Amino acid sequence: MKKHLLFTPGPVNVAPNLRVAISKEDICHREVEFEHLLNSIEQKLLQVLKIENPGNYRAVVITGSGTAANESILSSVVGNKHILILSNGEFGGRLHQISKIHNENTHLLEFPWGENFDLDRIDAYLTKHSIDVVAMVHHETCAGLLNSLEDVGALTKKHGATFVVDCVSSAGAEIIEMEKCNIAFMSSSSSKAIGSYAGLSFVVGKTAEFEKLKDIPAKTMYLNLYKFYEFISTCYQTPNTPAVHLFYALEQALANIIDLGVDQHYSTMKDKANMLRQGLLNLGLEFLIKQQDMCSILTTVNVPLNVNVSVLRQKLREKSIIIYEGKGCFKGKVFQVGNIGEISILDIQYFLNCLKEILINFPAAEAREQQARQMMQVDSTASNEPYIAEMIS
Repeated sequence: MKKHLLFTPGPVNVAPNLRVAISKEDICHREVEFEHLLNSIEQKLLQVLKIENPGNYRAVVITGSGTAANESILSSVVGNKHILILSNGEFGGRLHQISKIHNENTHLLEFPWGENFDLDRIDAYLTKHSIDVVAMVHHETCAGLLNSLEDVGALTKKHGATFVVDCVSSAGAEIIEMEKCNIAFMSSSSSKAIGSYAGLSFVVGKTAEFEKLKDIPAKTMYLNLYKFYEFISTCYQTPNTPAVHLFYALEQALANIIDLGVDQHYSTMKDKANMLRQGLLNLGLEFLIKQQDMCSILTTVNVPLNVNVSVLRQKLREKSIIIYEGKGCFKGKVFQVGNIGEISILDIQYFLNCLKEILINFPAAEAREQQARQMMQVDSTASNEPYIAEMIS
């Protein structure tokens, strides 16, 4: 089978030793071997994420995608209190959808996709309304926008609200200062910046915040966050049968980062992102947002007028390169290129060379403009169907 280079924000190409790790011997998850494995994963997670005062935090691992970790938090933390969701993209919208299922008192503050949060507006809302919990996405992948944890965290502290954050695609790429940013719980996934297989997620939280969940009635069985904390605290196991071999792979991925050097891991990821972005700029391409607002895992590129992004994606696929198309209001207008997982400097150069060749062979902008005008005439009589966000993890 031909190898695809996954220039995506996840899943990712994994290191060869993860393929070995996932094939390790079978063990029972109720035996001491799994307890040692889970203990090792928790300690390595706290180290890789550079958690300050790790003795005050716990990390629980859930068999399920990043959405499972988010749903575990949103269904377990709020109770009958009021939660405010901050959204400026697809995944903020997903937090809102999840919270509405579990929490009657769910509120939403929406901002345009790809634009930073208006902090004054958030401050005013928290002043006017009695909000107990605030939730947001750190890296809003639909635009590649990195939202400010420090600024929003300061507002939650000012107003006495519990702060929970979706860090699914940022953890392991950006240093997340939970203590400084007043974060009670954060979620993430195995298959993004950490570089393991898809199928596991985790929640890191303050031990004191985990303890508070004991008195909140459960709203789900499988995703009851307190149960995960209770099991890891008392016996280093999980409430339900875990995907044991994915745990082996996650431990190996974390060990790879530690062996490289945690600081070197973060630095290398930034270097790859910078190389990719400079190469794209050298091709005359422009970005959707400012580089200073980007995460180190993903670059969102405006599609040139003469380029059909679906055709571009297919032509790259023929060269074993996989990229993302834009979604929602960005559909047809942008494409996205990731630089995480086992993507090397040579792979990035190969991608840039292939992209250059493909772009040169697209028809002239004038032809594309004429085609666009014709499509607009055809579409003028059609109704605009609402966008339904893709359910990706």
